[in-house]
Amino acid sequence: MEAAERKYLAQADHVLTVSDHDREVFSQWLDSSKLSVIPTGVDTVYFRPGAEPEIENSLVFTGSMDWLPNEDGMLYFIKEILPLLREQAPRISLSIVGRNPSTRLNAAISQESNIVATGWVEDIRPFLAQSEVCIVPLRIGGGTRLKIFEAMSMGKAVVSTSIGAEGLPVADGEHILLADDPAAFARSVVSLLRDDSRRRRIGVAARKLVEENYSWRQVARVFSDALRGVAAAPAGERTVAQPPS
Repeated sequence: MEAAERKYLAQADHVLTVSDHDREVFSQWLDSSKLSVIPTGVDTVYFRPGAEPEIENSLVFTGSMDWLPNEDGMLYFIKEILPLLREQAPRISLSIVGRNPSTRLNAAISQESNIVATGWVEDIRPFLAQSEVCIVPLRIGGGTRLKIFEAMSMGKAVVSTSIGAEGLPVADGEHILLADDPAAFARSVVSLLRDDSRRRRIGVAARKLVEENYSWRQVARVFSDALRGVAAAPAGERTVAQPPS
């Protein structure tokens, strides 16, 4: 993968990354002036807080379940985090919303109560709206998590691992709760389920962050500026040298 990345970086006039972390990685091989960060964006009009009542003690996870990091995250949650949660919230429920749940995941779900894997759905918003907490217990994978910004845009409180929120400019305890081991993850979820005011406060702050900085309108402006800059540069200045071997 590194060889391929270095090859195509060298052929580009300019390189767009989706996070500061990715920019730092690529800056090892490329002048930083030829790198721009286009942040993850979300349609804040489509994903907005709804009037639907939340279901007590309900959790939601969204994402394509035929992507390994999502499957791994849900198996990890069911096997290692859920038992700790049920010690404190026995009636907790979970909706896993995304296409093609695997045989392994379905087998794990069949051993549990109050877990539903929906498969593909036309619209994920009703599932987000009715859940009290959105979980992102990912342990592997790169890039940025659009699922987090979609939930935040709907004013939902999110509990994620650090890897799950990698590359997103969110503050732990203000816009999101971050937890990297099963006990801490379970404590974070329970704290939000039991404290309505804190859950809503984090949801409001999350919505405000996304609306002001990461709406499609804001992201499109950054993207457009980057493209205009490349198009306006003299051809000679757009030539990128071959990376070092």
